[in-house]
Amino acid sequence: MVCYLSLGTNLGDRESNLRRAVSLINRRAGRVLRQSNYIETDPQGFVSPNKFLNACLAVDTNLSPGELLAATQAIEREMGRTQKSTGGGYSDRIIDIDILLYGNERIRRDDLVVPHPRMREREFVMRPLSEILE
Repeated sequence: MVCYLSLGTNLGDRESNLRRAVSLINRRAGRVLRQSNYIETDPQGFVSPNKFLNACLAVDTNLSPGELLAATQAIEREMGRTQKSTGGGYSDRIIDIDILLYGNERIRRDDLVVPHPRMREREFVMRPLSEILE
């Protein structure tokens, strides 16, 4: 299954954070088929002096949606992320990995909604995603 992921970071060595996340995704979630260029963006939904670096990936995965979510969350924790954003409470983060699309499937669970419900509102998602969509 080809899925599309969004990555973002605004703490530490942002390029290194993205490279490490891509490497871990490639090893644990599925083969990275395509990667967008990095784009720098201002934080959205909260105030911070730290700009984000964002990218999107196309990944060929054998994981189910739930397994993919577990794998991406494990990567976030391994890289130092201690909590996910909830209820619109956003904050600085070393890495954020969102599942945008999982083939053509529509998924609605308490812990996962695909397609990502706010992706079309976010230029930092749509711009890099448009580079790699087929």
